[in-house]
Amino acid sequence: MKPTMTNLPPAIEISGLKKTYKKSRKSPAKEALKGIDLVVPRGSIFGLLGPNGAGKSTIINILAGLVVKSSGSAKINGYDIESQTRQARASIGVVLQEISMDVFFTPYQALENQAGYYGVPKRERRTDEILEALGLADKRDAYVRQLSGGMKRRLLIAKALVHTPPVLILDEPTAGVDIELRRQLWAYVRELHNNGTTVILTTHYLEEAEALCDKIAIIHNGEITANEDKDTLMGRLDQKTLVITPGAELTTTPKTLSNFASEIRTDGSLAITYRTTKTKIPELLERISAANITIADLRTEEPDLEDVFMALTYERDG
Repeated sequence: MKPTMTNLPPAIEISGLKKTYKKSRKSPAKEALKGIDLVVPRGSIFGLLGPNGAGKSTIINILAGLVVKSSGSAKINGYDIESQTRQARASIGVVLQEISMDVFFTPYQALENQAGYYGVPKRERRTDEILEALGLADKRDAYVRQLSGGMKRRLLIAKALVHTPPVLILDEPTAGVDIELRRQLWAYVRELHNNGTTVILTTHYLEEAEALCDKIAIIHNGEITANEDKDTLMGRLDQKTLVITPGAELTTTPKTLSNFASEIRTDGSLAITYRTTKTKIPELLERISAANITIADLRTEEPDLEDVFMALTYERDG
């Protein structure tokens, strides 16, 4: 029976994944992954976030076949990376942080060679189509060494797409590129996603993850500390900020708000951060009124992904 979307395997399925790097002369043994369990749903844009050294790159390198796991299992598109290596590798395209390629090839040659490695028949290759989609058509026959850093990064993505993988991993794909190129790349990522590709993204630009991803996992010290729908994750912080534009200039925060985190911002507004489960806006307004402050305007601010990230990583260490 032909599988349906409901019974197809997840894009990525990781269970009990551990990796310990052996002791060397320069560094002690390091437990990079401490038994990771992670499922990436098919058809999602999945954010994998964490501080430097958290274990993100180790997971990606294990999936890509560049690092050997210590224990546990991992499947790509239903194929085990050890017992079904060829099928697993064919199911994934990986764009690593480091720009590494033969600078004496042209973009066209680089993609044709990559397609050959994956056994893509010549009649099924989409080299010119991919170059066009990533804005490299006019550099088709230039040497890679003549390309700018941003163009080289685009070429890395192009190489990862030559075999039309159902799963694409982008490891910091926009690091060091300008805003215009970043927007072009994300427009293409959305297009790939709309056409059915599962995209896994690591990025230090949290606003990108917030704008693009529908599910997000946060890894810290080799462990998953959160793995939820983006909206659910965003709601984990029990706080909001009420921002008041006063009718007259304030020089100090009112004493009636002494048990809240409040400040006068550079634009003259009064910002009051409160816990939504303990305080309601009418109570805050009563306290403001008791301080004889008139209100010209007000708004509330929700926590953003950076707030959640800090709460689940750095602040947890503190």
